[in-house]
Amino acid sequence: MNTAVDVFLGYLASQRGLAKNTLKAYRSDLQRFFQFLEVRGILLQDVDLTVLRAFLARLEREGLRPTTRARYTTTLRRFFGYLVREGIRADNPAELLGRPRARRTLPRFLTLGEVEALLEAPDTSSPLGIRDRALLEVMYGSGLRVSETVGLRTRDLDLRERAVHVHGKGEKVRWVPLTEPARRWVARYIREVRPELSSRVRSDSGVLFLNVRGRPLSRVWVWKMLQRYAWRAGIRPPLHPHMLRHSFATHLLSRGMDLRTLQMLLGHASLSTTQVYTHLDLASLRQSVDRFHPRS
Repeated sequence: MNTAVDVFLGYLASQRGLAKNTLKAYRSDLQRFFQFLEVRGILLQDVDLTVLRAFLARLEREGLRPTTRARYTTTLRRFFGYLVREGIRADNPAELLGRPRARRTLPRFLTLGEVEALLEAPDTSSPLGIRDRALLEVMYGSGLRVSETVGLRTRDLDLRERAVHVHGKGEKVRWVPLTEPARRWVARYIREVRPELSSRVRSDSGVLFLNVRGRPLSRVWVWKMLQRYAWRAGIRPPLHPHMLRHSFATHLLSRGMDLRTLQMLLGHASLSTTQVYTHLDLASLRQSVDRFHPRS
């Protein structure tokens, strides 16, 4: 693949601090684009709007979703914009590309009753049940992503201040409050359970939540754990870990939290990402009106 891509990705990693998964997606997109150019014998300096549209049309014929094609569009805009800044090209043909329209789906979330049932599902008479309860309380109580949760370290906690230091996407760090129940269960887990789990390995990794072998939990493990407790709580699977984050945001917004504060808690770079929960809350309000209003 063109060396300009490697330099471009290096620039994004060092100057923009983008997450590894984002850089991986950019590399994959550009690799696909350069394969398209190579098959047709098109040089990078000869790429124009017609070529880009032909590439996106090819992706559409292959059945790629609008959201995926929109990501390709963003990748191309940023890549050619970088080439212009570096003086490799005089223009950015991708600036004129329109974004494929996608029907925005509202994220699914749990009701307050379902959340309570889920939190009560672990058997806290057992050490691992205490760990699972603590993990669920943190995920829902602070709205963390599953990757952020399994990546927490004991040093990230300030139980006295009821706060947790979260390492989010793109190496961005934020402080998020812990609920009082989350603080209590995490304190109990650290006091009663974690020392035994961490003793099962030669050196303590410092990761907060450990498995039975004393090693960090994986995202897949958390997903499987949620399915197990969802059945126990009477919640119809599949229950994705991100649904707890959606539930956290929806419940706070429905109780009056402003979007800017919610944006900070969730670690969203853009307020537009957080605004989806406004639509979600309006949808629930509309359902209530349809159910109870005499004219509905």
